[in-house]
Amino acid sequence: MDEKTIRKLESYLRGTFANARITLAPRPKQKDSAEVYIGEEFIGVVFQDEDEDGSFMFEMAILAEDLP
Repeated sequence: MDEKTIRKLESYLRGTFANARITLAPRPKQKDSAEVYIGEEFIGVVFQDEDEDGSFMFEMAILAEDLP
């Protein structure tokens, strides 16, 4: 994923979730995705949609140990 696309997605996620601390970082071994962070905490991955050009999917796991 190129830098321009990463910044566009970062801006979108920041606005959607009203959180300026969201950042995206390229994945070293994957060209079709980026890691999503809030501050220093990893929260998920955003992927390019293989079936729909220009679309993306955001995947976030919620572990049982993280729930109250």
